[in-house]
Amino acid sequence: MDDLDRDLLSALRHNARTSVSSLAAATGASRATVTARIERLVDNGTITAFTIRTGHETRAAGVRAIVLIEVLGKLADKVADQLRGLPQVRALHSTNGKWDFIAELEDRDLASFDETLRRIRLINGINTTESNILLKTSKMGF
Repeated sequence: MDDLDRDLLSALRHNARTSVSSLAAATGASRATVTARIERLVDNGTITAFTIRTGHETRAAGVRAIVLIEVLGKLADKVADQLRGLPQVRALHSTNGKWDFIAELEDRDLASFDETLRRIRLINGINTTESNILLKTSKMGF
């Protein structure tokens, strides 16, 4: 996965209905290249569906979690790019203190969540993680 793939995933995560022409214009790649890259991401299982986001109350049951991430040295930008490329990462926050990032994850089940955590821990530059599964949410929004 390279920068173009991550840029495409980020744009599609924001709006899965973004046209190939718009993606090409945003990334500077040709429409043919964007189409081929998206097809490859679907074929290799990186993209498993094109979907919509709904309000919290309409979401299907699944696993939601917060993952605290400590990064080695000056690799924060590269780590952030990798994390933003994961479709399970719904939000990524940079922080101060012990943890460099807080990632909000959403996955379909525990087995998928376990695989997502494995993928995160394999990202070059990640030193350690701490995961907290969200059991119940009593207030959404600000």
